[in-house]
Amino acid sequence: MTALDLAGATALLVREAALLDERRWAEWLALYTEDAVFWVPAWKSEEEPTADPLTEISLIYYDKRERLAERVWRLESGLSIASSPLHRTAHVVSGVRLEGETVRSTWTVHRYDPRRKSQHVFFGRAEHRLTRLDGDWRIGAKTVWLLNDLIPTVLDFYMV
Repeated sequence: MTALDLAGATALLVREAALLDERRWAEWLALYTEDAVFWVPAWKSEEEPTADPLTEISLIYYDKRERLAERVWRLESGLSIASSPLHRTAHVVSGVRLEGETVRSTWTVHRYDPRRKSQHVFFGRAEHRLTRLDGDWRIGAKTVWLLNDLIPTVLDFYMV
């Protein structure tokens, strides 16, 4: 079993970002374990995010990879009218820090909405909990704190 190092953790986060930007959904989903949790908490106040996705509001919450796959299916099928056409994104991952099997980072996503001909920048912090599976590191949980939560339009998993 290979220990996780900073270079490997950074490479995984950069790969995830690239797959989102390139809309390579199947490869992106494969980075996640079956029981992976993907969570974007809301903010209770200017300084305190929600702490429990089961009892408090969240901006996004998927409790396993299957739910992420369902959302991807809706995007690909065209049944998500609010997501058509898809926004273009460019992710920037920085400040990567390794704490055991948890990877913390900061990020920025530049988003262009072709329907409204508008752009917006989302930014925040992320925490990936990684787990070793079949010889590769996979994402067992991802929590994203959106620091500028004034959202001008729809927010989706590929924008954070």
